[in-house]
Amino acid sequence: MRTLGGRYRLEQRIGVGGMSEVWRAHDEVLDRPVAVKLILPGPDGQHGPVERIREEARSAARLVHPNVASVHDFGTSSTLPGRPVPYIVMELAEGETLAAHLRAGPLDWRIATRVCAEVAAALAAAHASGIVHRDVKPANVMLTPAGVKVLDFGIATPTGAPDPLPAGMLMGTPAYLAPEQLDGAPATPAADMYALGVLLFYCLTSRLPYRADSTSELLGARRRRPPDRLPEIDGLPSEVVELCHSCLADDPARRPTSLVAALLLAEAVDARVYVPMLVPAPREPAPVSPWTERAATEATEAVALTDGWDGR
Repeated sequence: MRTLGGRYRLEQRIGVGGMSEVWRAHDEVLDRPVAVKLILPGPDGQHGPVERIREEARSAARLVHPNVASVHDFGTSSTLPGRPVPYIVMELAEGETLAAHLRAGPLDWRIATRVCAEVAAALAAAHASGIVHRDVKPANVMLTPAGVKVLDFGIATPTGAPDPLPAGMLMGTPAYLAPEQLDGAPATPAADMYALGVLLFYCLTSRLPYRADSTSELLGARRRRPPDRLPEIDGLPSEVVELCHSCLADDPARRPTSLVAALLLAEAVDARVYVPMLVPAPREPAPVSPWTERAATEATEAVALTDGWDGR
């Protein structure tokens, strides 16, 4: 078994993506299980600037929310001569991915709505901190006994930051990318909301809002026609239907914010979600110095009330 940084003992590979692989590992310093994401070399054999990946991990580490799998650490491993392999250490969320759960078919609309409410709450916290996820999809949503955990914030990026990728490459999963991302525009919170709309559609129907048998067909279909409308689902509130379609709007300005989506979806199933406070807290009254005339007067009145003193 490999040990990274003299601390993280890799035990089992639990996921592989186009640009990374995720391992179940053990933190030998704090004696706890963790997830370690190794950033794989790109097509040119390079990993990209290590400092950029470090900054993205640092931004994600500042994000603390019940529905977010936390980022714990960042490091590099010199497994290849002259090529340090960046890795990100994250909270190990125990449970089943939404992708695995959806293999059995669509979710009951109440469960689908609750899951997406918690995903939206995680995105609201990220967006309030200026972070865009960029890859919201069923494989990055873990269903745990304590609720939903959104994974992979370790590759999140500041809002509007350009992706430093070779021409023709896209960051994210094609089916969940917003139209503006397909045209090379930087990721914004509105792009995450498009992905949330696709996610909600998939949870309710177990299919994408586009008919296609391959990635090339999918991308072509998306440019030729609008996404499908949700079919009739018994009991599904109309406001959830409209929210899903609003998220899938071509125009980013027409998509709802993550905060609005989280509150609307939670209300539809009478659930509670944790969203960032966007209004200032009421100001506390200024403390009264014990040496002012007002304080002396109040103290005298208090004595009069308690001791029956008549002031003479």
